Amino acid sequence: MDVYQQVRAARDRLVELRSDYDTARAEFSWPGLEEWNFGHDWFDRVAAEPKTATRPALWVVEEDGSDEQVTYAALARRSSQVGAWLQSVGVGAGDRVLLMLGNQVELWEVMLACIKIGAVVIPATTLLAQADLRDRLDRGGVRHVVARSDAAERFAGLGGGWTPVSVGEPVQGWISYSDSESHTEPLATEDVRTRADDTLLLYFTSGTTAKAKLVEHTHASYPVGHLTTLYWIGLRPGDVHLNISSPGWAKHAWSNVFAPWLAEATVLVINQPRFEATALLETMERCGVTTFCAPPTVWRMIVQADPGRFRGRIPLREVVGAGEPLNPEVIEQVERAWGLTIRDGFGQTETTLQVGNSPGQRLVPGSMGRPMPGYDVVLLDPVTGAERTAPGEEGEICLRLGDERPLGLMVGYHGDDELTAEATRDWAYHTGDVAVLDPDGYFTYVGRSDDVFKASDYRISPFELESVLIEHEAVAEAAVVPSPDPTRLAVPKAYVVLAAGFAPDAATAASILGYARDHLAPYQRIRRIEFAELPKTISGKIRRVELRGRENDLHGQGTDVEHRLSPTEFWEDDLPPS
Repeated sequence: MDVYQQVRAARDRLVELRSDYDTARAEFSWPGLEEWNFGHDWFDRVAAEPKTATRPALWVVEEDGSDEQVTYAALARRSSQVGAWLQSVGVGAGDRVLLMLGNQVELWEVMLACIKIGAVVIPATTLLAQADLRDRLDRGGVRHVVARSDAAERFAGLGGGWTPVSVGEPVQGWISYSDSESHTEPLATEDVRTRADDTLLLYFTSGTTAKAKLVEHTHASYPVGHLTTLYWIGLRPGDVHLNISSPGWAKHAWSNVFAPWLAEATVLVINQPRFEATALLETMERCGVTTFCAPPTVWRMIVQADPGRFRGRIPLREVVGAGEPLNPEVIEQVERAWGLTIRDGFGQTETTLQVGNSPGQRLVPGSMGRPMPGYDVVLLDPVTGAERTAPGEEGEICLRLGDERPLGLMVGYHGDDELTAEATRDWAYHTGDVAVLDPDGYFTYVGRSDDVFKASDYRISPFELESVLIEHEAVAEAAVVPSPDPTRLAVPKAYVVLAAGFAPDAATAASILGYARDHLAPYQRIRRIEFAELPKTISGKIRRVELRGRENDLHGQGTDVEHRLSPTEFWEDDLPPS
C-alpha cells in the first residue's frame, strides 16, 4: 500500500470500530510513514474522489447569514495555486511563516499551501499585541508573515527582514494576497518531498502558568496523529462538523482542519464577533450540524439559552467538550435538553487526543474517559516516577515512550532542550496534569499539578470545588486557589464571576458558600469568596497563577480584616448563616 492507502485503511478501521473501543485499542497501530505530505498525499487524493470532489470541505457562515462554501476539489486547486504563488514571492521549504488570520477562507488556503510547499507554519491569534508578535517573530525565526490588513500596523517597527503579505485591503509596503488569484505558474514540487518527521507546525502555548512554550509538530504528528481525535469525536465521511475555536490555537488545527478532513467531513465555521447562543443554535439548524465540539464556556452559555427548543431540529449525533474539563451540571442539562451526552476528552497542544469518552461506551460521571487507540497512558508519581496503579490513587498523566512512540506526540519544545528533557524524562512524556484511575480504567481529572494545593494537610483539587460552585444559579464562572491562613497554612478561596441579575454582596456570598458547604466534604470547605473578573490567557484559559500570586500579596503577611482590600471579598466567619 502507498502512504495514502495506509492512512485511509487506519482511518476506515477506526470509523468501523467507532463504538467498539476494546477492539480498536487492541488492533490499532500508527501508520508507518517515511515521506508524507497531508496536502498532496491526503487532501488532493481525497479531493480527486468523485464522491468527495463536490462535497464542501469548508463552509464559513458570517454573522449576517451570508456564507461561502468551498468544495474539496476547489480547495485542492486553489491551495496549489496559492502554494505556487508563495514560492514566487520567496517562500521556500523549511521557511517559517507566521499565519495570523481570522476564520476566513484564506486561512485554510494558506495552511494547505504551506503544507504542500514544505513551509513551517506558526499559527497566531489575531488578538496578539505587538509585544507578543515580537516574541513570536524572534523565537519562531519567522521569515514570512501572512496577516490581515487591519493588523498590519501592529507589525510596524518589528524588524527582522521577513516578507509581509496582507490579506484584505492593500497595505503600503506589503504584498497583496489578492495577487495570488492571477498566478498561473504551476506548483514546483520537484524539490519539495516532505518527510513525515519534518517540522510542519510551531505552536506557542497559551501560557497559563508560565511563559508560552514553543511546541514543535511534524508533517505526521498532527495531520495523522489526529486519527485519535477523529475517533473520540466519532466523525464519519459526510459529517458537518462545527468546532468553536479561534485560529492561532492548537484546538483549531485539531477540529477545524485535520480531524474533520481526515474523516472527509465538512468543516463548518460560524463567525460571531460577540457570542450569541440562540443565533448559533439557529445556524446549526440551518446548516445541519451532525457533530459539535465546544469549550466549557460555550456549553455554559448554551444551557442558559433554552437549548431544548432545538431538540430534533438540529441533526446532532455527537457532542463533545474540550479545552478544560466540563462541570457535571452542564452535562446533565444538555442531556435533558437534547437526549445527548457531552463526551469529555483530554489532550494538549503537545499531543492529539490522549484520553476520551468514545462513542457508544459506558460513561462514568465526571470521568474524562479511557486512553485512545495508539496511546499508552499511565499515572506516575511526579517525584519518584513510580507508577500509580491502585484505584483512587492520584498521579501525573503520562505517556509511555516505549518501542512505538505515539505519533500524535510533539517532537519537543523548540529551542529548549532542557525543558524537552524534563518533559520526557524516565521514558515517559509528562503532561503536568493530575488524575485518578478507577478499577475499570477510566481517568478522572484532578487538575494541573501547579494548581492542586494543600489545606489543613488535605490535597485540594480546584476543579472539584469549582464543579460544585458552578451548580449554584448565581455562579457563571469560578476559580479556586489557596489563600494563606496562619492556622491551616491555606484555605480554599473562590473567585467568582456572577450570572446576570445577581449582586456582588454579602447575601449572595453567603448563599454560594452555604451551597458549597452542603455539597462538599468538610475538608474541602470554601472559606473565602471574592466577586471579580477572572484573569485569562488570550485563548480563554483561566490564569490561576495570577490569582495565587494575588492571594499571597494580599494575605501572605496576615489575615485580619485590614488585609481585605476588596469590597467584594467575603469570609465565611463574617457572614450570617445562609
